[in-house]
Amino acid sequence: MSEVTNSDYIAHSDQFRCGFIAIVGRPNVGKSTLMNHLIGQKISITSKKAQTTRHKVNGIYTDDEAQLIFVDTPGFQTYHRNALNDRLNQNVTEAVAGVDVIVFVVEALRFSDADREVLQKLPRHIPVVLVINKADKAKAKDAEVMQSFINEVKEEFAFAKVQIVSAKHGLGIAQLVHTLKPMLPVGIPLYPADMVTDKSSRFLAMEIVREKLFRYLGEELPYAMNVEVEQFEEDEGIYRIYIAVLVDKDSQKGILIGKNGDKLKKISTEARLDMEKLFETKVFLKVWVKVKSGWADDIRFLRELGL
Repeated sequence: MSEVTNSDYIAHSDQFRCGFIAIVGRPNVGKSTLMNHLIGQKISITSKKAQTTRHKVNGIYTDDEAQLIFVDTPGFQTYHRNALNDRLNQNVTEAVAGVDVIVFVVEALRFSDADREVLQKLPRHIPVVLVINKADKAKAKDAEVMQSFINEVKEEFAFAKVQIVSAKHGLGIAQLVHTLKPMLPVGIPLYPADMVTDKSSRFLAMEIVREKLFRYLGEELPYAMNVEVEQFEEDEGIYRIYIAVLVDKDSQKGILIGKNGDKLKKISTEARLDMEKLFETKVFLKVWVKVKSGWADDIRFLRELGL
């Protein structure tokens, strides 16, 4: 993070609050979409496939009353077991250990054994807010059915608060922020008021490419892939970004590239457009594929990737 001065921070009263909030839940309940709406900007990748988030991403929301620092975690993974997912599950456990509040996200009218498994891993000394997401999918159900579902989940854990939202449509987001603020400790802001993430442009570029892989490839293939930025240059008026996609097998390389290179071109083009919007500058993006057999079970290599 670049050096900042006191003038970069908002003025705050003695009652200003600042703290860390972990967003946890089983895969594919909408955690990343929720965080993107909470901070008002897309910094965490989203996909209909489970387990798109592999790194903890700090999203920062600041107003005149508080600074909420959100930690977006991978979904606890019980399928696709390998060294990668064991490391991801460990990352989640470590992330929740040092926060002030935990947001536990479940899907409306669906509470599974996978949800229960995540809940059992949460510490009991940190307040947990139950957030029921995808409420728009349950709109045809009456209030009595929803209340019955809430009561069922509340029997599993002593939640501090309950909030119903639709992260996809941005519904209930302001109310959730209002609920979380008084649960944070009084303290000065840790980041400048206009800062929305502590992640670098290099990291965000990598995540954007990975999102496109999850969106446009088959159900299993993205789980055997990872992305690394090999070069990132910030020239005046343009970013030059070179990204390698790692796959396990030669056959996977062909699937990713597609007929006449069409699939990789589509992924690269959409990623470049997203980067230009996020970075507010022109982007030259080069994406290619490298075969590294067994990377997802290579603990040393995972450490090198920061996983």
